[in-house]
Amino acid sequence: MNLATLIDAHDADRPALHVPGAPTTTYGRLRDLVAAARGGLVARGVEPGDRVAIVSANAPAFVVAYLAVLGVGGVAVPLNPLSPAPELTSELDAVRARLALTGPGGDAVMAGLDPAAIPGYDGAVAVDDLVAVGGDTDAAPIVTREDGDPAVLLFTSGTAGRPRPATLTHGNLLANINQILANPARPDSVDDISLGALPLFHVFGLNALLGQILAVGSSLVLVERFDAAASLQAVADFGVTVLSGVPTMWAAWAALPGATPEAVASVRMAVSGAAPLEPDVRRAVRDRLGLELTEGYGLTEASPAVTTGVGHGAPDGSIGVPLPGVEIRLIDSSGEDALVGDPGEIWVRGPNVFAGYWEDPEATAAVLTKDGWLRTGDVAVVDDDGFLSLVDRAKDVIIVSGFNVYPAEVEEVLDAHPAVAEAAVVGVPHPHSGETVRAYVVAAAGSAPTEEDLIDHVGRHLARYKCPSTVEFVDELPHGNTGKILRRELRGLS
Repeated sequence: MNLATLIDAHDADRPALHVPGAPTTTYGRLRDLVAAARGGLVARGVEPGDRVAIVSANAPAFVVAYLAVLGVGGVAVPLNPLSPAPELTSELDAVRARLALTGPGGDAVMAGLDPAAIPGYDGAVAVDDLVAVGGDTDAAPIVTREDGDPAVLLFTSGTAGRPRPATLTHGNLLANINQILANPARPDSVDDISLGALPLFHVFGLNALLGQILAVGSSLVLVERFDAAASLQAVADFGVTVLSGVPTMWAAWAALPGATPEAVASVRMAVSGAAPLEPDVRRAVRDRLGLELTEGYGLTEASPAVTTGVGHGAPDGSIGVPLPGVEIRLIDSSGEDALVGDPGEIWVRGPNVFAGYWEDPEATAAVLTKDGWLRTGDVAVVDDDGFLSLVDRAKDVIIVSGFNVYPAEVEEVLDAHPAVAEAAVVGVPHPHSGETVRAYVVAAAGSAPTEEDLIDHVGRHLARYKCPSTVEFVDELPHGNTGKILRRELRGLS
């Protein structure tokens, strides 16, 4: 098997990818482009198991690169094209990337990297150039892969610490696509048109959206960067039938002056994920757009979808019920299964659960039990009707506009500033992004850093959404008996 074969059975004339203002890419044309890109990768010496980064905004180039890398047996490493060069360099080095493929939004930042800083790295090449090279060679055949072979590495943090690459196999990704499509209340059709405003470098966009679309043979409208008005116009222009977004996107759509049921008249299914959906956002979508918004739950380590509210009549605040083929337990503080109505950490088991963190058995063992249960770090309750609702996060992750921010990563950058003695960050509520990052900083003796200095410092090393929006200067930070910073006490100050 190979996940890249998802597109092989679809009619050549069926539309696959739409881009506003550009010709439609059919499945036949997509297959030709992917085959040429495979040839280009082979010409560059890429072999099965090699890690190949993809740095591109949502565009056909991303889809072509993704399928081509999988097709030659490589391991795709999608990265955020808006990340600064130091962050991308660190990620490329962490996976020992052989090559980087660039598309819109990725060319400029990758050109600024020093290839010598990444051992074994062969530089960046534009997807269009790769296709041109491959077009002059015999198309490279698709390499057979086993279910357990790595397909994708996505940076996430598990329950704590710096982001690390999670290994999603061909079998993991295909299993989750099939689990999503097995929901009897979800009548997916080849005639569906989905909006691709979710970033494809994020697991929600990559597999829950793109993966299931390619499996069904329906089509995707690609939007390079989210703009509420422009993307809602695309819904009308292309007759979008399936609309997926994170809560902040839904809040932005519902707040538009022109937001009316007529603007989304073609939409038959509306889905929210990647962050908790506040009931008032769901009500605003219902009142302003006339759409019944359903919420699901997932995480990178589960490829990603775990639960869904689609077709189940889940109440406000609920993440729905487990997908077919996904087992869930709620484990209380004593290690036993929680009773109905009592909180418990969500444990997940199924063929969609990841293989572990790349070359990090210790971190893997911390989240995967010996019998295959994934400890998510998220806390939920279940009601008498079987509907699950999130109530807390056991981990410190901050969710900004659907993106995970890991405190340790931001703290490490702050601690590296010469004017900082110690730093800690927590998430605080934000009306537009759901949460935002707040830093608490102890200045080094004799130093007087400013809030602007420190925010700019973080922005030079990490993606903008990870930067603190505010910095509070304090005389000391709260520590436990072991010396660990007590973030819960800082959250109490926020």
